[in-house]
Amino acid sequence: MFSALSVRRRSSGRLAAALVATGLVAAGAMVTAGPAAADETPQHQGGAVATLDGLKTYDKAVIRTGDQVQQIPAGLFEMTVDGGGKLKTYCIDIHRATQEQAKYLESSWDQTSLGSNRDAGKIRWILDHSYPQVDDLSALAEKAGVASLTEQTAAAGTQVAIWRYSDHVKVDALDPRAEKLADFLERGARGGSEPRASLTLEPSAVSGKPGEKVGPIKVRTGVGRVTVTPPADAAGDGVRVVGKNGKPLTTVVNGSELYFDVPADAADGSTSLTVQATTSVPVGRAFAGATQSQTQILAGSSVSTVSAAATATWAKKGPIPALTARKNCARSGVDITAANKGDEPYVFELMGSKHTVGAGQSRTVTIPVQEDQAYDFTIEGPDGFEKNFKGVLDCKTSGALGTGTMDQPQNRPSPATAGDAPLGGEDGLDLADTGSSNATPMIAGVAIGFVVIGGAAVFFLRKKQTDSAEE
Repeated sequence: MFSALSVRRRSSGRLAAALVATGLVAAGAMVTAGPAAADETPQHQGGAVATLDGLKTYDKAVIRTGDQVQQIPAGLFEMTVDGGGKLKTYCIDIHRATQEQAKYLESSWDQTSLGSNRDAGKIRWILDHSYPQVDDLSALAEKAGVASLTEQTAAAGTQVAIWRYSDHVKVDALDPRAEKLADFLERGARGGSEPRASLTLEPSAVSGKPGEKVGPIKVRTGVGRVTVTPPADAAGDGVRVVGKNGKPLTTVVNGSELYFDVPADAADGSTSLTVQATTSVPVGRAFAGATQSQTQILAGSSVSTVSAAATATWAKKGPIPALTARKNCARSGVDITAANKGDEPYVFELMGSKHTVGAGQSRTVTIPVQEDQAYDFTIEGPDGFEKNFKGVLDCKTSGALGTGTMDQPQNRPSPATAGDAPLGGEDGLDLADTGSSNATPMIAGVAIGFVVIGGAAVFFLRKKQTDSAEE
């Protein structure tokens, strides 16, 4: 079932706004989250949102750097999808820790380390040709040339093969059978394409004038035919969700276009909708942590809830901006895009520069953010209007950044329980160095440092005319 639900409405006259970045260091443009926006949801292009349950099916692997050797767990993580469903994932950042109960967002490859990885397609091939997509372990063992495989050794061998392409490190499975599987998968890997998103709306924000169809918003999904429910609180004002022909939509398919049909006598305002579907998320989709937690890649999915959101803003006159944000790994920053469907230019000042978006035009400004840094931008306006964008810029693997050492590792895969085989103690793996507990004081210390050094910066997005002139 695919549904839409309006979650907030506002009324406003002028569309002046302030872009607040808490803890911004001007020289390096590092942005850290502030407490005022701590409960806001990270921006998301759509798809599944899930919470990490931990590493569930695994064995051991060995990382070798020079004459140093480190044992770590290797295998399948599990996640619980918001709204229902389960995911199985492998890690694609060997040196970074997972945070306990971390929130993960389905993401496109270009917003993770996969975007710049020439071997990303080979990882997709490994996922399609190994466990758990291939659940006949006898057949998989025969292909790999080993006598037998358990779920644990199959998961470990698959993870090791993935790490060799995701992190380009010297890593081997400790179990000989798992190591032979890893070698088999590494040799056989061929290029593959990025899978299509489970569900997105493009763009996620639109604007226009009353009396018009505000849009379009294009639906991208792998679901066949899905159902649309109009915004619940729009009915009183006569706002409808319609197709290109102006008729109310009850079902849509991939490529369908949605519009908000706003009556001519509607007061200036805005509304938002969320579309949902239940489907299996495509294998190979990346999952980026909403906090600093290992990036994951999908190995298997139950029927799960996926969603995407979009907003519409309308006004009778003046500038009418629609604001969206997207990570830009290629330029090491976050793209803030302002589209103006009004009849006056939309002028805003950002990082000391003034930018003008003409009537009927669109402009994108890239805000530099340092790798691994959290960012939090809130665009504020009159009558309680807010637009918040937050997340973590995680575009490289930790190994590529030179973090962590073999004798005192910075990060490792999280060792959540796996059946009756706990790690630690007698088997030589010290769990005190893994997971989220060690990272917490480090992150807190870094955050405090940023506040002391950087303070805060405020960027003003405003009309060309000043507020004093209006008053």
